[in-house]
Amino acid sequence: MTVSGTTVAPRQFPANGGGLCQKGWTSGSLLTSPARLRTPLVRVDGELVPASWDDALELIARRITEIQGTHGRDAVALFGGGGLTNEKAYLLGKFARVALGTSQVDYNGRFCMSSAAAAGNRAFGVDRGLPFPITDLARADVVLLVGSNPAETMPPFMQHLASAIDAGGLIVVDPRRTPTAERGSLHLAPAPGTDLALALGILHAAVADGLVDRSYVDNRTRGFEAVWRIVARWWPERVERVTGVAAEDQRRVAALLAGARNAYILTARGAEQHATGADTVSAWINLALALGLPGREGSGYGCLTGQGNGQGGREHGQKADQLPGYRRIDDPAAREHVAAVWGVPADSLPGPGRSAYELLDALGTEGGPRALLVFGSNVVVSAPRSAHVADRLSALDLLVVADLVLSETAALADVVLPVTQWAEEDGTMTNLEGRVLLRRRAIEPPDGVRTDLYVLNGLATRLGQPARRFPVDAETVFTELREASRGGLADYSGITYDRLRAGEALYWPVPGAGHRGTPRLFLDRFAHPDGLARFVPVEHRGPAESPDDEFPLLATTGRVLQHYQSGAQTRLITELNDVVPEAYVEVHPDTAARCGLAEGDWARVSSRRGSTRARVRCVASMRPDVVFLPFHFGGAQRANLLTNPALDPVSRMPEFKVSAVSLAKDDAAAGEEAWREETLR
Repeated sequence: MTVSGTTVAPRQFPANGGGLCQKGWTSGSLLTSPARLRTPLVRVDGELVPASWDDALELIARRITEIQGTHGRDAVALFGGGGLTNEKAYLLGKFARVALGTSQVDYNGRFCMSSAAAAGNRAFGVDRGLPFPITDLARADVVLLVGSNPAETMPPFMQHLASAIDAGGLIVVDPRRTPTAERGSLHLAPAPGTDLALALGILHAAVADGLVDRSYVDNRTRGFEAVWRIVARWWPERVERVTGVAAEDQRRVAALLAGARNAYILTARGAEQHATGADTVSAWINLALALGLPGREGSGYGCLTGQGNGQGGREHGQKADQLPGYRRIDDPAAREHVAAVWGVPADSLPGPGRSAYELLDALGTEGGPRALLVFGSNVVVSAPRSAHVADRLSALDLLVVADLVLSETAALADVVLPVTQWAEEDGTMTNLEGRVLLRRRAIEPPDGVRTDLYVLNGLATRLGQPARRFPVDAETVFTELREASRGGLADYSGITYDRLRAGEALYWPVPGAGHRGTPRLFLDRFAHPDGLARFVPVEHRGPAESPDDEFPLLATTGRVLQHYQSGAQTRLITELNDVVPEAYVEVHPDTAARCGLAEGDWARVSSRRGSTRARVRCVASMRPDVVFLPFHFGGAQRANLLTNPALDPVSRMPEFKVSAVSLAKDDAAAGEEAWREETLR
């Protein structure tokens, strides 16, 4: 996109085809918004007051030194974000391990793509959201979308599905009849938390009907027989009783996928955000492997990423168990390589730390972090069991937040640092297809605003590090990132800013200066040592909690067209907020009536963890046992007041997508609204 003043215009690019969504074309208004932070804020006598950059950074460094001196290195933690540039994510991980010497670093991508990453690594030996260019989808005659609603979450993506839509081959798996499902020829609406069983049923149908690609399975994979021993017990009629999806529709999906010239299975948050998320994604990958899709040009499996740098943000070391280049932090060879690039002893690097929710849950507890630095995340709104997370933040000795605006998390901080936005800084991003993109500064930031790289440099030098170890220039940071990633799965060593400026389309891995990149992975072999993909045996277990008499409904959460993530930015944009100004709950009309509710009423939605307020929307296509809430709102309208922090044992993903809830009229909210209307009259 291009920026002139506050006007944002799309430009022609393969991934978006020259299109922008509402969030894109209105994003320029935030650049000059009066809500922008323009000076550091420090809490004095309970209030946030302006401070100079030197005073703010000196205060943070002094408090870090005191806290670590008393409680140890791991008493200070960092929390990053999937929207940070590659350079920021890289330097954040380095800052944690070198300047702070802490193992306590993770990021909000743990709430987003971690289950697909775990499943991809198990099956293929590497995780890249789409292991093929996004434009390949335009040739598909069948696409199975599992837990994804791109018509609202990333509308320009829909153009790549036009061929499948026109051919009657778009299949959507979602408990709701979303705008994406409306475009499909077949909509499967399983009960929340039963996607894994559905995948088993479709695979059973493929085997029973002779649709498995036996040559592919024999020559390019391992482990099918172990998977079949489980799948054999999940015939479609049994799956229908568990999921609510008709057995005939399961068989139809298997036939459509197997009969297609070019077919894709794509998963997203709806499949991932469960305490069984990694296994659920593995079940869909197993189906793709049985049909011979991955590693075949024109077909495949992929994961749709959910944040601005959802792919790159998880590759370069801001995750608790990773070092740059997708290296494991507990791998001695990886530690030696990265430590040499950083100029520190390998044994000085800490080991793996806590995952995102476990880190937040431990704040202020005995043996947990006493200080937290947050970059690019709003955990008070975005984390599960968010009231508990807010309590944990209040127990800290020091909370520092670097942000564009005073988010709900920043409002609780002891120090708030105003940082640049997308149009005000250079840096690279890696999109969902593994292509590295150069984002160049279009405008100067406001006076008083600094880059995150400046913040990390300023803190590191005050903590005794040489300034050259934490550069403030993005290209300099990227040059070092290239060396740190060299030889890793996500090898960026052959990518340079000059090549990106020249317009080269570089998909990682790019293992040398003359290498042209790898737009399509797995055409010849998978990333396991023997070159074979792995079937992973997985069993359906269901959600971590079930409905009962007190909480008889299932709540699921997601995004809407006008807002993004925690809404900290989009709720400040008038054009967007006027359309969706408040939280709402979608509910079947019959269910609403049984709960004494009507269209437009304020409802109290309650779970075992808390309650939230939302405006009732009666939607006839909803399952009667399911309600839906968007998670973009703050305060008493936070959907994540309800959500379950039960964690996937592999990915450590919380179970955002299923909560047992009750629904009732919120008389207090209705009374407040009546009072406001009377006052206005």
